[in-house]
Amino acid sequence: MTKRMTAAEFNQAQQAAPKEDRRRVRGTKRTVVDGVSFDSKTEAQRWHELLILQEVGDICGLRRQVDIALEGRDGPIMTDSGRQPRMYRADFVYVDNALGVMVIEDRKGHETEVFKMKKAILAAQGMEILVTKAKG
Repeated sequence: MTKRMTAAEFNQAQQAAPKEDRRRVRGTKRTVVDGVSFDSKTEAQRWHELLILQEVGDICGLRRQVDIALEGRDGPIMTDSGRQPRMYRADFVYVDNALGVMVIEDRKGHETEVFKMKKAILAAQGMEILVTKAKG
């Protein structure tokens, strides 16, 4: 026979259970380096590579976790609630000094269907995403 649980017991069990970050893809784990939180170890590594490129003058204006609004033919693409525009959050944005162009970069181990859709929408807006993959 199955033991039934009261609502209070259920709530207590929910609070005691560790919360899983459902945004994690393919087992990536949040990483904190020098007090800065990154979505993955490879993203943290790429950030440090880009900091070095900025120090030597190859790039400038380096920023991370930059939100870019997704626009359709008839204006902003709204969330399901219709209260705010959908966004793409770029891992890194910087200016490549040799080319003189702004670079939108995303560090990926695996491209999800949602990412592919957002990448296509941004391409229609005239923005290309540079996808860098971890070496290994």
